[in-house]
Amino acid sequence: EDRAEQMRRNPDRIEQEIGERMRADLRQFGDFSRVHAWPHAGHDVPDDPDARLVVLEIKHPYGRGGESAAEQQALTILESRGTTPRIYRNALVFLAADATRLQELDEAVRRFLAWESIVAERDQLNLAPQQVRQAETRRDTAAAEAASRIPETYRWLLVPTQNTPQDSVTWDALNVTGTEPLAVRAARKLKGQEGLVTVYASTLLRMELDRVPLWRGDHVAISQLVEDYARYPYLPRLKDPQLLLGSIRDGVSILTWEHDTFAYAESFDEEAARYRGLRVGQGIELRDPSARGVLVKPAVARTQLDEEVEPTPNGDDKRTPDPDGTGGDGPGPGPQPPEPQPAPRLKRFHGAVTLDADRVGLDASQIANEVIAHMDGLVGAKVTVTLEIEAELPDGFPDNVVRTVNENSSTLKFSDHGFEHE
Repeated sequence: EDRAEQMRRNPDRIEQEIGERMRADLRQFGDFSRVHAWPHAGHDVPDDPDARLVVLEIKHPYGRGGESAAEQQALTILESRGTTPRIYRNALVFLAADATRLQELDEAVRRFLAWESIVAERDQLNLAPQQVRQAETRRDTAAAEAASRIPETYRWLLVPTQNTPQDSVTWDALNVTGTEPLAVRAARKLKGQEGLVTVYASTLLRMELDRVPLWRGDHVAISQLVEDYARYPYLPRLKDPQLLLGSIRDGVSILTWEHDTFAYAESFDEEAARYRGLRVGQGIELRDPSARGVLVKPAVARTQLDEEVEPTPNGDDKRTPDPDGTGGDGPGPGPQPPEPQPAPRLKRFHGAVTLDADRVGLDASQIANEVIAHMDGLVGAKVTVTLEIEAELPDGFPDNVVRTVNENSSTLKFSDHGFEHE
């Protein structure tokens, strides 16, 4: 206890020990492209367009009620990189320590350092072999406790959000739990809340182009879109620019581009007011986020494509064909057979799909936009959606998980729920 009290007077050593343990954990990035551990200021975090996790120092904890030190530090890093404004603000999220758990972590680390110092000074302290073994056991136990306290303490994921371009940036504080490494479970939580997108459908890109809108007139440069998505928190937070390029390639290649996605052109000739290299319904090569190229509104692309179709010889000749070669002045065609009756329309749809538990929110959103929305918007349509969950753990679920899931299921008005022994 005396040794532990001595460590209290050396906060830098405690902070250093916590930092070393966390850096080992943060070598696993999860779905983030990188992790920035304990930056002292904004200039320590690069201004890049790929999604990254910033882990704040313990001196900037998060506490509910009022603006916390974590939010203040996160906002400072979000707004600037040193003396220059930060451009790619939609690329960063922040992990912060819980203010109420810091004391427990501090005590656990102090106990570990105290026992470690005793083991290191066993000769000076003239410890007997039995006492050395006891000290080593206590040190190892304290080390394990300190390691377990870190994920319990670093549990708040601070996500900058913005509902519309006119709104100011606010913070969503997500409580992160789990046994995975810090960045892995933070990414899992963020994906479940649709705060980190790792699969992006081209139809969703078209929706954002029209909703915000992101069009600059009748088209938008692809490099501009890359910047928009990394810059503005009111847009989906994509894992990296390559994800957006993949969505563009898919959107240009599908045959329903005119209704669901967009066209692609190599450039726009302002003098001729026409698009060069206009392509639709076909694959394109697109790998560099800074490469030239524009997305074109479907209606505008259709107009140009129709104008570029060369008229066929006698294209305006609407005379009846002359099958017998008599000059075309003979009688017209004989009686036509009755037109077939249209087939009865299909009146009912059903479907089932298995969702990835790590990205339920994203998958459900995509299904809602690409399947449900087409039927739900029809007059008189009745659409019912049921979510069915099955989970199994061979060793059994912990009591706290059982309690939490049952309580949340009741609160969310599940019609049926429960755990079973077998």
